[in-house]
Amino acid sequence: MGVVSVIGAVQGATIGYYDQSEKVYRSRHIDGGLEIVSCHGNCSLKDNAVMVHLHIVLANAEGNTYGGHLMSPTTLFAGEAHIQELEGKPLEREYDETTGLFLWRDEDDTAINTDR
Repeated sequence: MGVVSVIGAVQGATIGYYDQSEKVYRSRHIDGGLEIVSCHGNCSLKDNAVMVHLHIVLANAEGNTYGGHLMSPTTLFAGEAHIQELEGKPLEREYDETTGLFLWRDEDDTAINTDR
């Protein structure tokens, strides 16, 4: 498990956002060279497999920015990643009925990251 930070550039990217009313991810693809202004996230477990969850902000040559969840397909041009390992009990994601998302669970089996 870990915390991830990335800098660099992409040749094209797919970014998405979570439609809270419909409980589905929506995405769009952006073509062309884009600078990674910011990219942060984490690695945890979902269904006993590693899941990487990243949010990204990209900028084009005119300085216009685009942001959201980093999704496939995205083509990396160049990148430098920093992963800080988290020690202790692995963070595991489980489905949360209220949000429709797979959220971290605490030791009491309560969803983390919600105020519900």
